[in-house]
Amino acid sequence: MKFRSLLMLLLLSVLSLSSLSLSAQAKASQITMLLDGQPLHSEVPPFLKSNFTMVPLRVISEGLGASVNWNNSASTATITKDSDTLVLQAGRKTAKVNGTAVPLDATVQVVSGRTMVPLRFVGEHLGLLVNWNQTKQQVTLVTKDSGVPSTVPGTTPGTVPGNTDSAQLRGAWISTVYNLDWPSTKSYGNEAQQKAEYTALLDKLQDTGINAVFVQVRPAADAIYPSELVPWSQYLTGTPGKDPGYDPLAFLVEETHKRGMQFHAWFNPFRASILTDVSKLPANSTAVQHPDWIVKQGGKLYINPGIPDARQQIIDSVMEVVQNYNIDGVHLDDYFYPSGESASDKFNDDSTFLTYNPDQIKNKGDWRRNNINTFVRDLGQSIHKVKPGVSFGISPFGVWRNKATDLTGSDTKAGITAYDSMYADVRTWIQNGWIDYVAPQIYWSMSFTNARYDKLVDWWSQEVRGTGVKLYVGHAPYKLGSPEVGWQTAQEIINQLNYNKQSGEVQGSIFYSAKDLLKNPLGLLPLLKSYFLTN
Repeated sequence: MKFRSLLMLLLLSVLSLSSLSLSAQAKASQITMLLDGQPLHSEVPPFLKSNFTMVPLRVISEGLGASVNWNNSASTATITKDSDTLVLQAGRKTAKVNGTAVPLDATVQVVSGRTMVPLRFVGEHLGLLVNWNQTKQQVTLVTKDSGVPSTVPGTTPGTVPGNTDSAQLRGAWISTVYNLDWPSTKSYGNEAQQKAEYTALLDKLQDTGINAVFVQVRPAADAIYPSELVPWSQYLTGTPGKDPGYDPLAFLVEETHKRGMQFHAWFNPFRASILTDVSKLPANSTAVQHPDWIVKQGGKLYINPGIPDARQQIIDSVMEVVQNYNIDGVHLDDYFYPSGESASDKFNDDSTFLTYNPDQIKNKGDWRRNNINTFVRDLGQSIHKVKPGVSFGISPFGVWRNKATDLTGSDTKAGITAYDSMYADVRTWIQNGWIDYVAPQIYWSMSFTNARYDKLVDWWSQEVRGTGVKLYVGHAPYKLGSPEVGWQTAQEIINQLNYNKQSGEVQGSIFYSAKDLLKNPLGLLPLLKSYFLTN
């Protein structure tokens, strides 16, 4: 896309600037600006508003050579450069770009007689490249074809500088379902305690060397943020649909960015509820409002992926977060079709197969995979259309297909596979570039015969090679100390990381889960911290 690289760089500025506290406006004099390497002065320094950088309109006009007209009576700024015209009005949440209404990151504000506009929005449409240097507290603005390097040394466009200089992603999954990682059941309805728990969790993770968190924001067709489409999650208060009294997601994103860490919003797309008694669900839950979308299987309720409107509602709920929060990425787990289907407990979608099958696909398995393919493609396109700098990735089950079933599959003997059990054709997603990264859950040891870690890393490495899709690996510290072969020493995780490094394709690791990692199983934490410091 035309603005993809630009927006990734702009996102870097916005995300990194959000690492400042909300008192940053009071300290705005500390923030300096450079334009094409030269100091840029302003009577009113830039500051943060709702985690977005605000800059004086005069900077845009004088620095970039744009034509600016301020209508005082209408409180409207009209910015024209080349063939682009932007119209922004104070207090309005939308602006007009070449006549089309577009949502604003932050509204126009008048400070000390100066009109302040959102840098990211204006820069996106006027060809401005932006970087943030946390150490120097400096915004670097670069015009196209200026010859000035457009990235900050030691950083990657579109990413937030973490707590190390490593380009490797070092992530941890933070589960909210069943209150596994955050928040605790003891904190139900207690905003202060939930905030304290999260900041303590972040501090411990960062001390270990983690530079990204993948936080479950949609455990089961619900939300840990105010949504117009799905109810509040029960894991905040103990009661489905009950308002916790604050916006947890806004707090989580802010605290994560304060530490220079990446925040990826993790969605469970098709799980409708862990409860099967619909009468206990809030009136605005998907299962209550659209009972025809729901399939019961394995004691849980699922949203039927075969229904186009159901898929679109899930996409719409994801886009609420993309549009309203300053996240680094959208992340999906491996919950597509449930893998536990049996002859006595089937996922009953026979009528859907007949009703919603415009291509007349004869094999139901192929039809199910096509439903998931369509969902992944459409979601990725929706994300990148609105915010090209937001990464989109999926963490599928670690085995795509066994070699015995498909000669192009891995040398494994897994009892279930992503392709045949969850109907997740990850290879198609990679080959079509529908995702920015894939993070297979390779939750087996180097010595587990049926699904050896090293063989699976080799297989996934080959799948992404030359595609532009990044490969991260999901690790299982929760298995350390278990009787499964290979998990009797913490060195297993370090050996896996060393194997990743020699693969040439693995660009990061994600650990499941945060709480299991911080339990220091078999003395893993000092080993992991030492590894991250030296690699």
